Amino acid sequence: MPARVSEAFVLRTYPFQEGDLIVSFYTRDQGKLRGVAKRARKPTSAFGSALERLSQVRMSYYQRENVELVRLDSAELIQTQFGLLGSYDAGVALDYIAEVSEHLLPPSEPNERFFRLIGAVLADLRAAAPEQLPSAVWRAVTYFSFWAVRLSGFLPDLPVCDASRELAFEISTSPVAELSRYEWSKKTAADLRRCLYREIETHVERKLLTVPLMEAL
Repeated sequence: MPARVSEAFVLRTYPFQEGDLIVSFYTRDQGKLRGVAKRARKPTSAFGSALERLSQVRMSYYQRENVELVRLDSAELIQTQFGLLGSYDAGVALDYIAEVSEHLLPPSEPNERFFRLIGAVLADLRAAAPEQLPSAVWRAVTYFSFWAVRLSGFLPDLPVCDASRELAFEISTSPVAELSRYEWSKKTAADLRRCLYREIETHVERKLLTVPLMEAL
């Protein structure tokens, strides 16, 4: 049986037997899959750091019909998020993105737009300068939360007051050079984040572990 190769993001790993890992990963073409990585916890493992949280990899695996777990053969690292681990805020954001994706995404259902969403949010975080990371974290988390529930198909209509609608129209028609004169309410942004967090939690099996940490930042 030939190996299948898919571009993927590693969502979560679990210890399994002696030296093995169960890996949950989200592929561009096959959706979310789970597989066994033999000897991945050994110091001499060929997987190396490719199975770290939200690593973008080229995963090679064997998949049999009517078998839940695939067998992982190798993982070629495309992009690591190691550079973000020096920031506590960014580390919690990575946990949140991985946890939401793990719970929202159904098994074996490809969603190209969700795959690109994860990649875009991670790229935005990596591009931020160290002094810009705190604001970049909340921008990325809010953007991801909104589109995660939108792409999953259960985002309700969000009420928008007339004043906000008029402001949005005014900003959308203003020259780029004039956008700096508009002031955005931090309270409004925080309310939107909380609304999206709660909307996500109503559609997953349990409360998200990282939400209290995110709100405490």
